[in-house]
Amino acid sequence: MAEETSFDPPPLTIGDLTVPIPIIQGGMGVGISMAGLASAVARAGGIGVIASVLIGIAEKDFHKDPRGSTFRALKKQIQQAKRAAPNGVVGVNIMVALTDYEKIVYIAGGAGADLIISGAGLPLKLPGLVPEGCKAKLVPIVSSGRAAKIICRRWSEHFSRLPDAVVVEGPKAGGHLGFKANTLDLPENAIENLVPQVIEAVRPFEQTCGRPIPVIAAGGIYTGADIYKFIQMGAAGVQMGTRFVATYECDASEEFKQAYLRARKEDICIINSPVHMPGRALRSSFIDKANAGEKRPHRCIYKCLKSCRYPDTPYCISMALINAQKGNLDSGFVFCGANVWRVDKIVSVQELMDELVQGYREAARAAAEAK
Repeated sequence: MAEETSFDPPPLTIGDLTVPIPIIQGGMGVGISMAGLASAVARAGGIGVIASVLIGIAEKDFHKDPRGSTFRALKKQIQQAKRAAPNGVVGVNIMVALTDYEKIVYIAGGAGADLIISGAGLPLKLPGLVPEGCKAKLVPIVSSGRAAKIICRRWSEHFSRLPDAVVVEGPKAGGHLGFKANTLDLPENAIENLVPQVIEAVRPFEQTCGRPIPVIAAGGIYTGADIYKFIQMGAAGVQMGTRFVATYECDASEEFKQAYLRARKEDICIINSPVHMPGRALRSSFIDKANAGEKRPHRCIYKCLKSCRYPDTPYCISMALINAQKGNLDSGFVFCGANVWRVDKIVSVQELMDELVQGYREAARAAAEAK
């Protein structure tokens, strides 16, 4: 047993929070990662994350009052996850692009979220949006060292604080991507190149504040060996989304999960999202019809994203993602990471975490033996 322990992954520490396994479960909307998945990951030793976007789909009055139900549901989901994982760490992912970004950050901070993870835009004002006395750790998502430097400088100048950690997400992630579509395959944008850049970008700020700013690698990370590789690069941990969809505890419908199991490499496509960002998804009849100009939103029901100009969009992305979450794939589509084609079974969160830790140990042992 002692031999196994010596090759264990290091714990992940963000401020005064420490988890034994350096894995953050990615926040996946709409309704894919809610309290069920987040609490299971937290109990298993990682950081579970609730996606805030339109989380009100769990409420009976959602279609009548999408904003109010989302505010109410977010608080309920955070508290539910914390009750289900009393000793675990639970975060919330909040997109800067949300129309109600400021309000949602305030609610998440007041409801007891341990972390607020924020991307889909630069969260330049994040420290000023949480309620007074909020202890949530603030973690921006970036896609370059330059973005990390801008955020650190702005937070330091305007709020006299720095990020508690930084997630750097590469172009193999699922959902909306922080890159132009024609740059996704450029070598300089590979996550292996971005991680060292972000580590270097935050180093001067670490020296200024006298504490570490952990860098978390995200996008296309699939195995325990992948986790070992990024830890060796200097990352403090990883963020993973796709693998957690294929778990019993994931909050998506069974039909959504089965789409992952059926996925082949050739089914993965990059869409031009109505919010003017590229996104990685599984090709479907819905996407084919949208590309052919056969889709058109009748009206904007949710007003959820600042950048969405619904009269000019081929479809309502919120409705498409809600339909997919519920299993109505003919009227929506499934976001996914670049490695979704490798998913071949549904497992429990605990089984997945055990597999990843074991994979890390095997990679660490192989590296030690090769020296």
